[in-house]
Amino acid sequence: MCCGILKGFGGLGAIVALILVVVALLKQLILLVGFLLTALKVAIIVVFVAVMVMIVLAIWRDRCRKRNEGI
Repeated sequence: MCCGILKGFGGLGAIVALILVVVALLKQLILLVGFLLTALKVAIIVVFVAVMVMIVLAIWRDRCRKRNEGI
């Protein structure tokens, strides 16, 4: 009788432990996806700023050329 109860608790403990491991892994997965999305947003912003700087530099260079040609 006693051994049957211990086996039952052992099986139940294994299931509970498996559920806790799955929950912990899901939390880590959610954190990883959140970090990757943040990194992607930062990369998009950096690329946008770089394109804007290149456009401003192209306009400025063109104005400098036109000023030098007029002289």
